[in-house]
Amino acid sequence: MPQERKAIWGWAMYDWANSAFATTVMAGFFPLFFKAYWANPGNPSESTFYLGMANSIASIIVAMLAPFLGAIADQGTSKKKFLIIFAFLGIVMTGGLWMVAQGFWQMAVLLYVLATVGFSGSNLFYDSLLPGIAPEEKVDYVSSLGFALGYVGGGILFLINVVMYLQPEIFGIPNGATAIRLSFVTVAVWWAVFSIPVALWVKEPMIYDDVGFVSAVVLGWKQLLDTLKEIRHLRVVGMFLLAYWLYIDGVDTIVRMAVDYGATLKFPDSALITALLMVQFIAFPCALLFSLFAKKIGVKQAVIVGIVGYGIITFLGYFMSQVWHFYTLAALVGLFQGGIQALSRSLYTRIIPAEKAAEFFGFYNMLGKFAAVIGPAMMGTITLATGNIRYGILSILVLFVLGGYFLLKVNIEEGSKMAREYLAK
Repeated sequence: MPQERKAIWGWAMYDWANSAFATTVMAGFFPLFFKAYWANPGNPSESTFYLGMANSIASIIVAMLAPFLGAIADQGTSKKKFLIIFAFLGIVMTGGLWMVAQGFWQMAVLLYVLATVGFSGSNLFYDSLLPGIAPEEKVDYVSSLGFALGYVGGGILFLINVVMYLQPEIFGIPNGATAIRLSFVTVAVWWAVFSIPVALWVKEPMIYDDVGFVSAVVLGWKQLLDTLKEIRHLRVVGMFLLAYWLYIDGVDTIVRMAVDYGATLKFPDSALITALLMVQFIAFPCALLFSLFAKKIGVKQAVIVGIVGYGIITFLGYFMSQVWHFYTLAALVGLFQGGIQALSRSLYTRIIPAEKAAEFFGFYNMLGKFAAVIGPAMMGTITLATGNIRYGILSILVLFVLGGYFLLKVNIEEGSKMAREYLAK
């Protein structure tokens, strides 16, 4: 296999590896198991508060560290090293959930927060490797390939874990609770095994003479301060990040609140799990098809189509009343989700200085972590004020309208030119 192709597949396989955590742990079993097993099942409001705080703490830690760590990685040519370190943290903490006994919610929260920091931190450096392994003409395809493999890989393991939970006797497992605890171990093993290709096949470009860690911290801090001063001159980057923050907040809100919305409408748990699986497997081919679609109409235009698609999903969600409605909207989410995420990432690589990829992706991921802040708060506030969750879900349309508006103002050609001039200084 040619080295470039090997590097691309090695990079993309990491999405296959760590998406198991996103599906089985974050979206699937941890919230359900935390409420029913580790926390007090008689007080669901309390357990929801603990879980919400755990997610917020993990997001804040990563958001605060992301630009600084990115600057250090750029200085020390150590993106891959940081990826492996954070992945190791996530893998060990995820596997450790197996050992948490019933009622020990504090230990479950601690391990979950550390695992989430490992997952999110490794993604920062994973994203920042993209400009170094894919030429500009291939970056949309490679970014989409990563998301596509992530959806199918995470979906396959989640499907196996769901069967383990529903039919534990097939696997010789005594009960569903043990099956869920075992599922955390399977995620850790899956994540570790399929991280090997990125460690072996991806060669990080040597941009700077390698420096020691202490020197990298000092230089990284200086570089971060310099970038904060200079970023106002890269107005295209700033405009894109504003647009991205708004529309990805809407995307994340739909993803995170969909199950809660379905549960509020009294849809059965089996329907909610089925919808999650539908999203995974529909998003797999659609992420790849979206990269082909982007070649026809342009990357920015394809992202705008995704934003419009999510706007339609949000509008239709207001009228949802039947389980088949929920399945239809899950299919639509699968259609647009992979495309809007993958193409946003590849679009960003076009307008940032390549030699500062980790640092600039630090800002990108920081906004990603602060996403789903406005949306859930707005949805919750409007729901509380009106007494109708349908008005709450409809309010998310504002984020897509504003995000699309600001994205229309982003000039990709000007951004690419400014990025090149930035490096020429």
